[in-house]
Amino acid sequence: MSNINAQLTVVGLGTGDEDQLTLGVWKKLQLASQSQAALYLRTKDHPMVHMLDSHQIPYETFDENYMAHQSFEQVYESIAEALIQTAKEKSGEVIYAVPGHPMVAEYTVQLLKQRCPSEGITLNVMGGESFLDQAFLRFGFDPIDGFQLLDATSLSRYTLNPHLHTVIGQVYDTYTASDLKISLMDMYADDYRVVVGHSLGVAGEEMIIEVPLHELDHVKGYGNLSLVWVPKSERDEDDYRTFGRLHEIVQILRSPDGCPWDREQTHESLRKNLIEEAYEVLETIDEDDPEHMCEELGDLLLQVMLHAQMEEEIGTFTVYDVIAGLNEKLIRRHPHVFGENKAEDADEALVNWNAMKAEEKRKKGIDVAKQSVLDGVPRELPGLMRAMKLQKKAATVGFDWTELEDVLSKVDEELAELRQAIANPTEAGAAERLGELGDVLFSIVNVARFLKLDPEDAIAQTNRKFVGRFSYIEEQLRLRGRSFEQTELSEMENYWQEAKKIAKQSPQ
Repeated sequence: MSNINAQLTVVGLGTGDEDQLTLGVWKKLQLASQSQAALYLRTKDHPMVHMLDSHQIPYETFDENYMAHQSFEQVYESIAEALIQTAKEKSGEVIYAVPGHPMVAEYTVQLLKQRCPSEGITLNVMGGESFLDQAFLRFGFDPIDGFQLLDATSLSRYTLNPHLHTVIGQVYDTYTASDLKISLMDMYADDYRVVVGHSLGVAGEEMIIEVPLHELDHVKGYGNLSLVWVPKSERDEDDYRTFGRLHEIVQILRSPDGCPWDREQTHESLRKNLIEEAYEVLETIDEDDPEHMCEELGDLLLQVMLHAQMEEEIGTFTVYDVIAGLNEKLIRRHPHVFGENKAEDADEALVNWNAMKAEEKRKKGIDVAKQSVLDGVPRELPGLMRAMKLQKKAATVGFDWTELEDVLSKVDEELAELRQAIANPTEAGAAERLGELGDVLFSIVNVARFLKLDPEDAIAQTNRKFVGRFSYIEEQLRLRGRSFEQTELSEMENYWQEAKKIAKQSPQ
């Protein structure tokens, strides 16, 4: 039979010191010994339970729930469900006692707050001393200086702020401490000093241990009453990994008191820099040099920051608007990842992406039917890359060769026309020869597309090969004390062939 006056009261048992238990909570607990209420504990693993035993206060615990479920979330949901059903069925008050303060790191209480109103249950919450009270007292910092409380089981680098004192709970065991260490080392130096607190405020059990971060998981004694305190940093270096600091630095560089060169820059003056930095990143990829790549990616990011800062200064957008727009677009255009759609392979994912782009254009009032198939290929792309993209666009509507042999025949045809233009210089002007040469290159790009090769990669590889072989010629001449002026072409060709043989014999 359902209890129409169902009441559920949550009380906090504090941090474990019986002298810190509030009088109101103690009076509420005593109702169980007078048979006026039923008392349930989330867990018996708490120092205050011995006080209940010594005063013969009857209780039941939910410790078995931890063994019956695979995740903490399932455990807490099962506890909340059991409490709701019990409150409905029992005629008297149901008391639920949790460690610390009910509103600090107690997921079961949050579940009860969500569900009790719709279940017709009156929920009351009575405070208790939380582990934060003891953390402030025993670690000795003032939270007004800046403070955040985090959960070790769900912490990531994105939640960390080195300018704030950070207290981390739920450090249940050495494995959790090890995962926490790895996450913290994304933000802090390996030797950054951190503090571990076990059973803070519990007489005879409290332990406070300061260690360098890399030794965090070497500390013994982790359990339900363990905390980690990461003091706020006073060092600029610990802020270098934050995006906010980068934004601040670029603002300073562009400010009246900043760098004269940075202040003078415009979108137009930095056009070449943006392209050059992108190509320098590509060079590090070709060289397979991760350290250099890291540096060059930073230089490329600086270009993005400078352009965004210029717009922020006139009030159009900020770099955070850029990030927000990118995040929103990535989620919107990947419904097969962030939504209900599915994509079995890369081709299907690309179909989804293009469909989303077309839908976005329709929503903006753009008539897709009136757009050229070739729209969307940037004019400023390098020639070979732009040719490849134009051909791919045209191929989507069937304007394409069907066989590679046809493409190769087209190359022969374009070469013949180029030869004819060269053979008749008086009839064919420079503009015509330029056009015929362009046709040859365009047809070669078509060959690359059919072979599923990138023409830019192909020419880049040949350029590197040329540099290597030509450098070999230079080296051979230096060894012989010769200059190019003193060397016949046939001798240089011999060195070139030697370089080819050496390259073939060298391991890839």
